[in-house]
Amino acid sequence: MRIAFDVSPLSHRQTGVGIYIRGALEGLLEVAGGAHEVVAFAPTSRRGKRLIDAALRATPVERRLTTLPFAHAWRTAWSRLGKPPAERFLGRFDVLHFWDWMYPPQRGGLRTTMIHDLVPLHFPGWVPRRTLRMHGAKYRNAARTCDLVFANCEFTATDVTETLGIRRDRIRVAYPGVERIFSPAGERADLGRPYVLTVATLEPRKNLATLLAAHRLVEGDLALAVAGPSGWGEQPGFGAEVIRLGYVARERLPALYRGAEAVVYPSRFEGFGIPVLEAMASGIPCVVSSHASLDEACGDAAVRVDPDDSEAIAAGIEQAIAERVELVVRGLDHATRFPWETTGRAFLEAFEERL
Repeated sequence: MRIAFDVSPLSHRQTGVGIYIRGALEGLLEVAGGAHEVVAFAPTSRRGKRLIDAALRATPVERRLTTLPFAHAWRTAWSRLGKPPAERFLGRFDVLHFWDWMYPPQRGGLRTTMIHDLVPLHFPGWVPRRTLRMHGAKYRNAARTCDLVFANCEFTATDVTETLGIRRDRIRVAYPGVERIFSPAGERADLGRPYVLTVATLEPRKNLATLLAAHRLVEGDLALAVAGPSGWGEQPGFGAEVIRLGYVARERLPALYRGAEAVVYPSRFEGFGIPVLEAMASGIPCVVSSHASLDEACGDAAVRVDPDDSEAIAAGIEQAIAERVELVVRGLDHATRFPWETTGRAFLEAFEERL
């Protein structure tokens, strides 16, 4: 089997989607062994190519990276025009798998994609206009043309069926995994004082303003460390009690998790919630939004709180610190259920089933 695997989103700094793409690709390569050929492809800018090459530096995969000026415009035009077919650039393939940024035309083979969440449809005010346009077109194309649509959890799979009308027998769940670098053993970050940590792009659904209000209610000298790039929408104001870290490279995150008293993830809506698994795998108790989209990421191993209630979040932080020992044990056990090899196997078995 020859699998063409889109890696276009790796042309930006890695956050949730990029982390999933790289992990899924590595898991797919591991379970495929030498029995199948996988080709990572992307139409991208020169800068994007450098970022993709860096992201896949340790990944033994054939790359077909076409560098173009105004790469986003090219990807959009290619998707909308419906020509030329992807075979023109990639040769014959058995499977074409693409993500959120484009929906390439193809002449033959299995056509598959993934939907991480339907935030742009449910909450259009939470995303930039370009994201709304791009994802809306991709969702419509996926519903009309894809043989298989992957979702990263059962919650999203159900949402895709109910919202987009895609039959459940066309949907497969491929849960995200946890990289091996996230473990309790290793360096612990020292930020000068005890801290609770949140890891998120600063955007409306991540709910940072409510977390800031909650943090002010927590007793004791406990800083709030915020790791993540600036996103869009109204940005919260940070006082002296907040340690603003900005975008944190993947290799620095494990120590940052391990140094925290607790990790707080008050998102209003998620596709899954990878930082929750990373924190649990690092041996840290978690305080997580009670929204149903995070149920599968949490299992029974997190303190769940109403994301719109700052008092509840503050109480949850205090509870997580008080119950640290029990929560860490449950969290470590839960996180072991999510290796990237399982993600790769879900993709490969679905491809094999439909060919």
